[in-house]
Amino acid sequence: MTPIVAIVGRPNVGKSTLFNRLVGKPVAIVHDMPGVTRDRHYADAHIAGRNITLVDTGGFDPNSDDPMKTGIARHVLTAIEEADIVVCVFDGSMLPTEPDREAVQLLRQSGKPVIFVANKVEAKEHEYELGPLYELGLANLLPVSALHGRGTAELSGAISERLPAYEPSAPPAEDTAARIALIGRPNAGKSSLFNRLVGEERSLVDARPGTTRDPVDERVQFGGESFLIVDTAGIRRHARVERGLELVSVLRAIRAMERAEVCVLMCDGTEGVTEQDAKLLALCLDRRRALVVGLNKMDMLDAKAKKRALVQAQEALSFASFARVVPISAKRGENIETLMKTAARAAREMRRRVPTSELNRFFEDVLDKRPPPTHGGRAPRIYYITQAESSPPVFIAMSNHPEHLHKAYQRFVVNQIREAFGFECVPLTVLYRQKRAH
Repeated sequence: MTPIVAIVGRPNVGKSTLFNRLVGKPVAIVHDMPGVTRDRHYADAHIAGRNITLVDTGGFDPNSDDPMKTGIARHVLTAIEEADIVVCVFDGSMLPTEPDREAVQLLRQSGKPVIFVANKVEAKEHEYELGPLYELGLANLLPVSALHGRGTAELSGAISERLPAYEPSAPPAEDTAARIALIGRPNAGKSSLFNRLVGEERSLVDARPGTTRDPVDERVQFGGESFLIVDTAGIRRHARVERGLELVSVLRAIRAMERAEVCVLMCDGTEGVTEQDAKLLALCLDRRRALVVGLNKMDMLDAKAKKRALVQAQEALSFASFARVVPISAKRGENIETLMKTAARAAREMRRRVPTSELNRFFEDVLDKRPPPTHGGRAPRIYYITQAESSPPVFIAMSNHPEHLHKAYQRFVVNQIREAFGFECVPLTVLYRQKRAH
């Protein structure tokens, strides 16, 4: 799974500026006024050859009586619990404060790998002023300027050294159960589906959104198929996310996606597929997971409304056109078997490998019928194609001029592979590599 790195510290020490610097783009709001970051931001980043999930937290002030600051402190504490590495940021231009001391004590008790950073150290000579921070008993303190990028390369190296060892995500050969993550907005019916599959109320079902907090795993047999199913917390639109523990549910849902082979996105058919549903599907797509959409609560619609809901869902999710939309009613059990058979088939397709000889026999016919068009004054050719990986499937095509293969032709190649070999509901990647003609 992708390691999680949480950035913590008291208000106005430059956490969000450092977050943006490490991510490589302005994701978090940055302002001189303390307390601007209230909700937690998260973003994918690439550090020293490893993908990580970086988390920007609100200002930590555990002794405040302000309800908002108390809520921020709660979600910072839980973010620390979820993180693999914690980056604790101080303001290097000021003396340490009581919240700084509290943070150091808390992190020592957490048992997590911690990197202590003194921010706003704009020049080498300013490092001599960091004595009071060292008096907190910090063995290692990295001086950085997040605003100007000074010291952030050293910080990236320190993060890299502490990352957990990389472990391939492919399922063990002896475990054939399809690994499914149920995701969606609150009250979309994830827990109702989970309980129906399990056969008992393992997940609390309630009409109030946000009932499920932690992912719940269960092995089930359904329709002759074996599944390992994870029920995740509902992920609502960012502007509506509450302070506190619900924020952490987002990261736990992301981790559930990464453990899964197939993401089943539950959508409320009575409301229609929303922008937030599309964002969740994009999140799965970014992590290259197989996709199945359960359009739920269809028992509440008449025939015409069902047809409209299905068309609207397919249009709203057209950017992932390979995903299949299955109309269901989790409450009544309608069409659940079709949904789960589709998910099981998608898991098998994720693991599938096509022999190179079979791929190239097929590809010869494709190239005879429609060779790559001339582009940029070059006539690109594709010599052969092979499958390099599964879960998810990745193909490598050797070409004389891969940079001149038009995007439209690259989409054509993916569609031809789907048409010939299936890969239903599965994201396909075709990488083009340089090969000189002899």
